[in-house]
Amino acid sequence: MKADVKTSQPIVDKQITGADLLVELLTDMKVDTIFGYPGGAVLPIYDALYRGEQTFEHILTRHEQGAIFAAEGYARVTGKPGVVIATSGPGATNLITGITDAMMDSLPLVIFTGQVGSHVIGTDAFQESDVLGITTPITKYNYQVENIADLPRIVHEAFHIATTGRPGPVVVDVPKDIAEAIPDVNRDINFELPGYQPTTKPNPLQIIRLAEALGKAKRPVVLAGAGVLFSDATAELKQFVEKYELPVVNTLLGLGSFPGSNPLALGMGGMHGSYTANMAIYDSDLLINIGARFDDRLTGNLQHFAPMAKVAHIDIDPAEIGKNVPTEIPVVADAKKALEALLTHEISMPDHGSWKETIRENQETYPLWNNQSDEAIAPQWLIKKIHEHTNGDAIVTTDVGQHQMWAAQYYTLDKPNNWVTSGGLGSMGFGFPSAIGAQFGRPDDLVVSISGDGGFQMNMQELMLLKQFNLPVKVIILNNSALGMVRQWQETFYDERYSESLFDVNPDFVKMAESYGIRGMKVEKEADVEAALQDILSYDGPVLADFRIIKKEKVYPMIAPGKGIHQMVGVTK
Repeated sequence: MKADVKTSQPIVDKQITGADLLVELLTDMKVDTIFGYPGGAVLPIYDALYRGEQTFEHILTRHEQGAIFAAEGYARVTGKPGVVIATSGPGATNLITGITDAMMDSLPLVIFTGQVGSHVIGTDAFQESDVLGITTPITKYNYQVENIADLPRIVHEAFHIATTGRPGPVVVDVPKDIAEAIPDVNRDINFELPGYQPTTKPNPLQIIRLAEALGKAKRPVVLAGAGVLFSDATAELKQFVEKYELPVVNTLLGLGSFPGSNPLALGMGGMHGSYTANMAIYDSDLLINIGARFDDRLTGNLQHFAPMAKVAHIDIDPAEIGKNVPTEIPVVADAKKALEALLTHEISMPDHGSWKETIRENQETYPLWNNQSDEAIAPQWLIKKIHEHTNGDAIVTTDVGQHQMWAAQYYTLDKPNNWVTSGGLGSMGFGFPSAIGAQFGRPDDLVVSISGDGGFQMNMQELMLLKQFNLPVKVIILNNSALGMVRQWQETFYDERYSESLFDVNPDFVKMAESYGIRGMKVEKEADVEAALQDILSYDGPVLADFRIIKKEKVYPMIAPGKGIHQMVGVTK
């Protein structure tokens, strides 16, 4: 496979180092933002940034994990690769959680790690770590630059691999002596990757099989995942499901791929999905999965997952098809191209009146519900109010836990690429720095960061960036003085033994915000929520708001471990 990017100017006009060459290559790749943190092994690169005339901006986060989570948020809302620089040893290992997170959620990242000099690699030198060994299982690909002449090819390949096929993170490990070397190379790039040829066009016979199955199905359901978003197929998905009036269930990461307010939208499926969505999957006779993994949080007990359904699975990654759920109609392809092919067929379908009526009855009988309290704020109601006051147009980032599920359930997403959350890895600490990356990626859009009091404290040091760049991120903390989801599980499955899940002491978040030069506020009662949200969203600048929610509120519905997708608890008051 030949790369689309080709440059051919010889680097002979000035004496430059490998680090200078790297900076020029990043400019060639049209990078506009880099998140990073300097250290000994990358000092040549940072010196090149200081001396260079690059067109991109470097954002100095206050921790390497903040940098990579910010890069994920940037990638998620822009579709462009997030770029990160960190030093060797602890700098590189501080990126591991974010790299794994990006790998599981298919986000395109290109990460440059510094490394000790080539002559001391393998000697346990100061701040040496085996970056290749550590990151091999958690990257789409990784490199260590051994010859300065290979640097242009490696950089171009890294961006190509990260952004094509199923997106993912690529690590480039750069020894310090390579960054300091004087290159005598030509940037004539025409690389070939014979072992990397993603299949994007569907097999026509499989499309015919899927069309025929749809023509016979009496209870069809579409499951839409993040692959629809990555392939920019939201318009084709909407056209397809509206043409045949197919109900749509979203995965957590697929939210926004189909308008949540559309009458055909059933909401999120899985462990905390809606009753209607989960029962539609359980009762279906044809399940069309477009761009989603059949992960355990979606499926529950596999023996009870869509037991009566013929399963069709459209995915660009053939490794996902049949991995967990037996698949009768595999379609290895880009979601957009597969949907375009499906739309060329005219399918005559059975009457779905009874199926539609069953779904409608489920929606009316088992809606999402929440408690109210005079003592604190109902978190579900708060999310609905945030949706109302933002007109559903905000980019919403979340951390991980109860607030994440409430946001997924109650913030109805009608637009693509406005939902940023950690799905497969469930990384606490993700939400706030990812909001910073999202704001850098789309500076004119409203970004609302919804976090719990636990997750926010994992990367709260990045508040400094809101002040430094006057980023108008609205940080909303759902504060229940606990690790809420841990507490819920301990209450439900461990006889209320709250082992290390309750926060006896929390910081004063208002004073913390003010110490960073940011406006802070605390909201304790529902009567004050409306005015507070108007104030927060109209304020020209960053705000941190501490909302005190009902402490023991649970996320419902819920599928207990080992139970089937139809065996939900908490579906009614």
